[in-house]
Amino acid sequence: MAGRLEGKVAVITGGVSGIGLGTVELFVAEGASVVAADIQDEKGKMLAQRFPGKVAYAHCDVTSEADIAAMMQTAKAEFGGLDILFNNAGISDAMREIPAIEAETWTWIYDVLVRGPALGMKHAVPLMLERGGGAIVNTASIAGLQAGWGPIAYSSAKAAVIHMTKCAAAQLSPQKIRVNAICPGLIATSIFGASMGLPREVADQMAARVVEFAPRVQPVPKAGLPDDIAQAALYLASDASAFVSGTHLVVDGGITVGGRHAWDPSGPSPFAELLGEFIPQPAQS
Repeated sequence: MAGRLEGKVAVITGGVSGIGLGTVELFVAEGASVVAADIQDEKGKMLAQRFPGKVAYAHCDVTSEADIAAMMQTAKAEFGGLDILFNNAGISDAMREIPAIEAETWTWIYDVLVRGPALGMKHAVPLMLERGGGAIVNTASIAGLQAGWGPIAYSSAKAAVIHMTKCAAAQLSPQKIRVNAICPGLIATSIFGASMGLPREVADQMAARVVEFAPRVQPVPKAGLPDDIAQAALYLASDASAFVSGTHLVVDGGITVGGRHAWDPSGPSPFAELLGEFIPQPAQS
């Protein structure tokens, strides 16, 4: 049986580790040819060797428009065009108070998380139009939906990605290019540790800690893994979502459904506490 992306060509940024790597592997399994773009060149070359003829590696710093343009041309040169763009490359910052955040940090975060996807779309659209349309998927975050799920610069940038996705969908959907976003929750990757400059092994330990921690703080009692986001990206990239554009898909184990009391009867409920002040409790026998 043909895969859901048979004959399609995809570009995936941040494609050699974490969510990006999981998505490369899934897209290839579903029949796509993939350009995996990243700045980790050694890992990129090894990934291309794993999937000869199906994966090409492109060095791409998403703060460089020249790198982004070259990445798109790699898709055309290696595989004949472009059908899917997954703007996934990401960074973060430490949790800090506003007065402690340097202006350069705001610029860096927005250059990677907002300007990068914007330029990705800029250079992807002409190639997609040559093939009659396409699908763009942007990685946002639950941090872009609610306060408290990430550092302020990161969270603000992810909120911008969600709105940029809607605006891009409004403009591009009539040209048969759908644009959607994914909002991951707690996913076991090394992004936060790596972005804070921690050694790779320490960042990986943080990811392993998420595997242990996440099931205790969300309704779905399992850790979020890169494949959970890859499956969402597959849906939004494939014809299964042909009628879906301009929205964001929350993939978070239910962590944003409400406070802990919403799903854990033992959790403290402000509403129950308020009622308790006015409604007498049954006397204990």
